[in-house]
Amino acid sequence: MIEQPKTEKSVSSQLLQLPVIVAALGYLVDMYDLFLFSVVRVPSLKAIGVGSDRLLPDGIMLLNWQMAGMLLGGIFWGIMGDKRGRLSVLFGSILIYSLANLANGLVTSLPMYAALRFVAGVGLAGELGAGVTLVTEVLPKQIRGYGTTIVATMGVLGAIMAYFVADLFEWRVSYFVGGGLGLLLLVLRVNIFESKVFEAVKERQVKRGDLIMLFTNRRRFWKYMQCILVGLPIWFVVGILITFSPEFGQAMGLSEPVVAGKAVMLAFTGQVFGDIASGLLSQYFKSRKKVIGSFIAISLVFVLIYLLAGLKDLNAFYLVCILLGVANGYWALFVTIAAELFGTNLRATVATTVPNFVRGAVIPLTSLFVYGKAQFGTLNSALGVGLLTAALAFIALYFMEETFKKDLNYVETD
Repeated sequence: MIEQPKTEKSVSSQLLQLPVIVAALGYLVDMYDLFLFSVVRVPSLKAIGVGSDRLLPDGIMLLNWQMAGMLLGGIFWGIMGDKRGRLSVLFGSILIYSLANLANGLVTSLPMYAALRFVAGVGLAGELGAGVTLVTEVLPKQIRGYGTTIVATMGVLGAIMAYFVADLFEWRVSYFVGGGLGLLLLVLRVNIFESKVFEAVKERQVKRGDLIMLFTNRRRFWKYMQCILVGLPIWFVVGILITFSPEFGQAMGLSEPVVAGKAVMLAFTGQVFGDIASGLLSQYFKSRKKVIGSFIAISLVFVLIYLLAGLKDLNAFYLVCILLGVANGYWALFVTIAAELFGTNLRATVATTVPNFVRGAVIPLTSLFVYGKAQFGTLNSALGVGLLTAALAFIALYFMEETFKKDLNYVETD
């Protein structure tokens, strides 16, 4: 067992290890690409000939293709991370989504756009899970929460960067920037080292990256579902309330039209502060569960304000977007607890598939939202979906194991 660092300097030096820095920069580029589509959705669709009446349904369709790619990619990269190592994912995933990013800047038709968003989704799926798995395994348990907070915060900065790059450049150039950054980072990953915890397990005769193991044991399957359900409120906010904020603004009767890119940027600016706060609070209270529960409750409050307060002023609307972003700041803890709940031979599989299944949950959530929209209206439909995700998250969290002090040097057995 690794001893707790004795000095502030030793903590800093461990947090600045190459795996932590590379994982953080990788997630920055990952989030840049992931949310660039939300920022450039409207101008890019108009540029390839999509009419104004099709911007919402075709935008949802492209988002669903991207998320479908992330679902499949999450499974592939998760298994690869436990079978071949965390580094295999960090190299392979960034290469795929960087090339896909470059190709997205060349789209000329909706089918082509959908295909490339799918490929990009496959590549994007591996970055976060592999990075968080590596960071949790190379850092002592007393400070690994700080490490994953650094990774998540850098990722959110990537989403913010997507807004400013798209504001400065034409949407095609914005995609080229993301692809170029990814290829540059790929070169920087040459000197990164593998987790010693994984290397030790690799020498043992145990099943690694066996996805079926998550479904053949009732207790293990319930833990897995808990991880997914806890993250649903985050992607309800991001995938529905923020991504389609122009449509919500119109339904509210706002005085001015909402700019989707600005809503995304403001929400993720708020999430930077939320990620930092949740990470520090988790270290202070020595608990993941307490902090996650508090952030879910805060998120629910701001969802209710967003949908029920009768906002009419655009600035007030943007302020609520910021606050929703702050409440979404438990993303780092959610992925960290997923990694900590499972043994080394399944850790990458879980840490990679869980966030992507949560992201992929946007598909049924948006479908449910669109169905309810026709029956009950935009705001009431979103309210029903939001209450459902919050209820499921609270139930899952209540039964979840606390992992703050958990030793990660163990394996899952049949």
